[in-house]
Amino acid sequence: MKKFIITVVGHDTVGIIAKVCTYLAGIQVNILDISQTIVDGYFNMMMIVDAGNVEDVTKMSGGLSALGEEIGVIIRCQHEDIFNMMHRV
Repeated sequence: MKKFIITVVGHDTVGIIAKVCTYLAGIQVNILDISQTIVDGYFNMMMIVDAGNVEDVTKMSGGLSALGEEIGVIIRCQHEDIFNMMHRV
């Protein structure tokens, strides 16, 4: 299993979750956990995904970034180990 943390941040609009999930399903990425909130019109989502079926993780990350630009949000993708190291107390 190759776990990645995907974050999505931006102004709330219709279909953000659907578009991100459709993209991930299309490249065989399984969503393990998802949390989202909207505060004063700002959308924030964090997903933990299994990208074990993805051969080119760089392509996945680039595709997510491009999708974010298309729908007006910022999408970041980090390997679980990097995310954990960055958020250590």
